[in-house]
Amino acid sequence: MKSQILRSLIDVTNYHDVKVLASTWSQYAESRYICPANVHMLMEAYDSPGFRKIVNEADIVTPDGMPLVWMMRLKGVKSQNRVYGPTLMLHVLEEAERKEIPVGFYGSSPQVLAALVDRMGKKFPALIIKFSENPPFRALSEEEDGILIEKILLSGIRILFVGLGCPKQEKWMAAHKGKIPAVMLGVGAAFDFHAGMKRQSPLLFQKLGLEWLFRLIQEPRRLWRRYLYNNPRFVFLAIAELLGILQTDS
Repeated sequence: MKSQILRSLIDVTNYHDVKVLASTWSQYAESRYICPANVHMLMEAYDSPGFRKIVNEADIVTPDGMPLVWMMRLKGVKSQNRVYGPTLMLHVLEEAERKEIPVGFYGSSPQVLAALVDRMGKKFPALIIKFSENPPFRALSEEEDGILIEKILLSGIRILFVGLGCPKQEKWMAAHKGKIPAVMLGVGAAFDFHAGMKRQSPLLFQKLGLEWLFRLIQEPRRLWRRYLYNNPRFVFLAIAELLGILQTDS
C-alpha cells in the first residue's frame, strides 16, 4: 500500500517489514533499491519529473521525515510512524548479522568509511563486512564504473548501504539496479552519524519535525538553501494538496 504526497509514492511500512523484505531479497541476490524519503527528496522529485520517476520506481520508499508521516496520517494512514534512514540502517545491519548476509558501504570519505566500518564492526561483532569504498567528487567514467561494479560483484555482498546524499544516491542506485545483485539502501548522512563524525539531532527535535533546524545550525553554509528554500514550499504545496487545490497527477 502506498500514499501519494506531492506526486511521490511513499510506502505504508515500518522498520520490521523493511528489514525483513531487504534480508529476503538479499538472500536471493535480487537487485533492489530502497529510498528513505524526507522533505528534501520530495521537493527534488516535485521539481524534476525524471527524479520523481526514480523515486516512484524504488522498491520501497519509507517516510523518513516527520512531515511525511503527518501528511500520511492526514490522508488516512493513521498508524504510520517514521521509518528514519539512520535507524533503519541499524535494523538492517542487525538482521544481516543475524542471517550472515555480507554487506558493504559505498560513499562519503575515506576517514568516515574507516570509522564507520570500525564502529559497526564493534556494534555488530558477527557482521560480515566485505566491501567499503568512497567515490571521487566527480562522475565516474564508464570504465571506472565497470571496475567498481566488478569489485562489488567479487566481494559477494548482498546488501549495499549507499551514502552519497540526495539526489545523487538515488540516481546511482537506479542506474545500478540490475547490474548489482544486492539490495541497495540510500542512507545519506547516516554514514556520518554512525561513524561519530556528526551529531544526530536530539530525540525531541526529531519528534517535533525540527531535525532540519538542528542540522541547519550545525552546517548553515551547506544546508541553508535546502531547508530555507524547500521547507516553506513543501508546507505551501502540502496544504494545497490537502485542500484539493494542487493537481496531484504525476
